[in-house]
Amino acid sequence: MKRFPKTLLFAMLALASAPLSSCEDNDDNAPAVENPETPSGPVDSAGRVILTGEISSSRTLKASEKYLLQGFVYVTSGTTLTIEPGTKIFGDQATKGALIVERGAKLIAEGTQTNPIVFTSAKAKGSRNYGDWGGVVLVGSAPINQSLSTNMEGGIRGTFGGTNAADNSGSLKYVRIEFAGIALSTSANSEINGLSMYGVGSGTQIDYVQVSYSGDDSFEWFGGTVNAKHLVAHRGWDDDFDTDFGFTGKIQYGLSLRDPQYADQSGSNGFESDNFNPGTPATGTNAGLPLTGAVFSNMSVFVTAGTPPATQASGNGSYQSALHLRRNTAISIYNSVFVGHPEGLRLDGTATWANVQSGELTLKGVTLANNTTPLRAAGNSGTGAFSDADVQAWFNGSGKQNAVVSAGNLSTLGLNASSFNLTAPNFLPQSSSPLLTGAIFDGKANDSFFDKVTYKGAFGTSNWTQGWTSFDPQNADY
Repeated sequence: MKRFPKTLLFAMLALASAPLSSCEDNDDNAPAVENPETPSGPVDSAGRVILTGEISSSRTLKASEKYLLQGFVYVTSGTTLTIEPGTKIFGDQATKGALIVERGAKLIAEGTQTNPIVFTSAKAKGSRNYGDWGGVVLVGSAPINQSLSTNMEGGIRGTFGGTNAADNSGSLKYVRIEFAGIALSTSANSEINGLSMYGVGSGTQIDYVQVSYSGDDSFEWFGGTVNAKHLVAHRGWDDDFDTDFGFTGKIQYGLSLRDPQYADQSGSNGFESDNFNPGTPATGTNAGLPLTGAVFSNMSVFVTAGTPPATQASGNGSYQSALHLRRNTAISIYNSVFVGHPEGLRLDGTATWANVQSGELTLKGVTLANNTTPLRAAGNSGTGAFSDADVQAWFNGSGKQNAVVSAGNLSTLGLNASSFNLTAPNFLPQSSSPLLTGAIFDGKANDSFFDKVTYKGAFGTSNWTQGWTSFDPQNADY
């Protein structure tokens, strides 16, 4: 979530085209299926079926066609939009194309490991860029901690949230979202993220979703209760995993791989977690409660094995924290590894510190590595003020199994040598890695949703990114 207006810099950035294609074995470059003789709607000059306005009767997008989102395309309440495996949907830049699934509607987008669904830029291979189109937005009726008349960012119509924790917005499986995050206006907070989730309920299924080159956050949850597994944030612009407005879902297995040369003016973070701005008072339902209390486990967030980037050669901002936890958040993170941000953990604000002291905010099995400043206190004064030393004592406390690893000792983690390769990465730890053992699943992580694996970070001995991801979408033939 932005705190300042963003300049429209994306179109001026020349992205270097890497010679390597993704090492993953998927069907993106397979010969296209011939279009049917009669397209299912009007087509553009490239033969793509144009989607515009409202989808108000249930419809299936076919893999035998390609589609173009022009402007905000709303799937209206009571409507189900189904997308076949292998379907390609393109976002138009001029009209800021976006797909918005409104409250009461469903998106059933279920690809397969070898035939994922792809939302991507309408631009030609080699010229795609951050923020080429809007993104995918799911809107639900699950609880939020803001007024139910709160508007969504960027001029999206309607409101979100409600009382149905089990609300169902559909299913996203084996889906890629690339080059989204266009600035919708010159106002602050006007971008759409790669995947935006507004009050989305736990009846929704999200598994195996990759967001690449987002011009804003890769994933952002605005309240809601939705759970997810196997999320990939690749070369994002701002934050990778952003939680706001009382999000209380559970997430396991998440990966972020960043380009150290690109960051946002608001300060890019691996995790940014708020309750709301300013976070207090939190006095009741839809008035600050529920607190943002999501539980994450088995996350790997990678920026660099070199010097943490204080400034960028490209982009218009800088990196900040692996974990920026602020504004009365009560998030908990288990069994995760963060490498290469200037700061490791920034605990921000006395209300956040109070949640630490009460045990509502928990970090266990967390490794912070290769940070200039691993642990710090921020945004506090007066009653309840705390210091860097207080944060250090808490993080290193008995039984938490947290660790700070210096740049000089990074090799002791046994990371794969290709973990930071931006176009052909490999994330499986070395067989001797200490990350393969010692995971903790107590407290909030002692929940049936979480697989009780032994390892810390997103990977053990199995590569769940195989087959459906792409780490070089700039050069993919669509």
